Amino acid sequence: MRRYVLSSGILLMLLSVSSAKNPLCYSEVSLSKQVHEFLRNRIEAAGIPPKLSVGEDSIRASVMLPRFYERRSYRSAWINENGPTFQAKSLINKIKEAEHEGLRPEDYHLVKIESIMIEIGRIQKSKTPLNPRILVDIELLLTDSFLIYGSHLVSGKVNPESIDAEWFANRREADMVQVIEAALDSNQISESLKNLLPTHTVYKRLKSALAQYLETLTEGGWGTIPDGQKIQKGDRDNRVIALRHRLVVSKDLPILEKNDEDLFDVGLEEAVRRFQWRHGLDADGVVGNMTLAALNVPVEERVRQIELNMERWRWLPQDLGSKHIIVNIANFELDVKENQEQVMTMRVVVGKQYRTTPVFSAAMTYLVLSPYWHIPPTLAVQDKLPLIRKDVSYLEKQKIRVFQGWGAETKEVDPAVVDWSRITAKNFGFRLRQDPGPLNALGQVKFMFPNGFNVYLHDTPSKELFEKSIRAFSSGCIRIEKPIELAEYLLMGDPRWTKERILAAIAKGSEETIILRDPIPVHLLYWTAWADEDGLVHFRDDIYRRDKRLYEALKERPPAAFQDEQGKLL
Repeated sequence: MRRYVLSSGILLMLLSVSSAKNPLCYSEVSLSKQVHEFLRNRIEAAGIPPKLSVGEDSIRASVMLPRFYERRSYRSAWINENGPTFQAKSLINKIKEAEHEGLRPEDYHLVKIESIMIEIGRIQKSKTPLNPRILVDIELLLTDSFLIYGSHLVSGKVNPESIDAEWFANRREADMVQVIEAALDSNQISESLKNLLPTHTVYKRLKSALAQYLETLTEGGWGTIPDGQKIQKGDRDNRVIALRHRLVVSKDLPILEKNDEDLFDVGLEEAVRRFQWRHGLDADGVVGNMTLAALNVPVEERVRQIELNMERWRWLPQDLGSKHIIVNIANFELDVKENQEQVMTMRVVVGKQYRTTPVFSAAMTYLVLSPYWHIPPTLAVQDKLPLIRKDVSYLEKQKIRVFQGWGAETKEVDPAVVDWSRITAKNFGFRLRQDPGPLNALGQVKFMFPNGFNVYLHDTPSKELFEKSIRAFSSGCIRIEKPIELAEYLLMGDPRWTKERILAAIAKGSEETIILRDPIPVHLLYWTAWADEDGLVHFRDDIYRRDKRLYEALKERPPAAFQDEQGKLL
């Protein structure tokens, strides 16, 4: 018996001749083999870097997709002799659920995939042979959708560095080619994608919150409360009825009482306090201008806020550390976590709007008691120089000394002999250093986690700032409310450093550095929405206007399909 081996070129020639006579009638070569050959030639002809499109949908995993097919010798992943497999349908169902993660299913070819699947179903119903070219189309779209959607689940749809130069969060990574191979081999498409999601409990709570707020949106939202004078306990007003309805919809008020609906009673006051607490407002139970503005934010905007912060969670490493410190810049708060339990919390002061605190992660390795404050050159010129020009005694009053040179060449300068009126930003050749003590801007302790931003945690003599609800007053570093308590926690594994020893060392008034036996991760984050352990959703103002930039990036449409010089789709 003689055997004949068809080369891919001869096979394609036969297919072309056969299809010319009848586009839906092919040679007796198996459907899988036809798809295999068309798929291989389509990818090989795409060039380097490859440019592949299906209609107006471009294939965006231009590096991973060819590598995936090369490793499987161009065997189809989603097609068999009968057409799309059960795994293909499982992937399509999973893509439809992308909105549950705050993402858009249409970003993953869903519209095109569904239109082709309808066409395939129509052909199958008519008992007509399937065209391998349409099967290659669906094959490429499904693989691309898995790779892109999986990548977005792993590390976010938006690259934080591309929308804001201050975003330097550590992004998770995964070999998506290995992921898709394992998903196909184990027949666990849905489970494999689910395993790419952040495992942090706050992300899961936000996901649940998103479902609730989307349901509220579907049911018509929560309406608005008309403008007017402040509303408080004891008032009777039609606006009270609107307020009552609003707080019931957001579940701040348990039930809608029909009796005395227009009376602002004790129960309604408690509901207002609860709402204010969730939104970072002074919880006085009075509906003033700020509370009214928060109440009238439409549910669509709250949905968007939840989605944005789910994206921020996807930027973070899967493991934040068994012990770690989180600073939520937008909430002006620091939390110490140990095995996902909160062991300490405190208020913080963060950077001003024009000196914003950056977002990044780093390891805290040491702390300094009674620190000197080496005033950064920018602050020395912009903040201190105008004060010195006005009154040179400002330096002595603030215990600030003036130096020139570095290392062995350093020499202290008498500020009285300097003609400060002639000193400008261009010729400012001095270094300013504030001595330890009660006036020192860094207070009694600073906590160091080396980074490229020269940002750290520190104490402050301006304790009154912690009483303000909006605490954006620093020049970028984070001032903390409880420095001694944090130092004691960080050093509790070191018997040499009890609280008494820490306080005694500070009392000496001389700088002392302590290396931490166990460095601790510090994550400076920016959350404008999160859900607590009781499932209550908290919202904060976007003090740095970062939400808007992220929203614009997150809603960007996928790129258009590749075209040749004549405008023909490739």
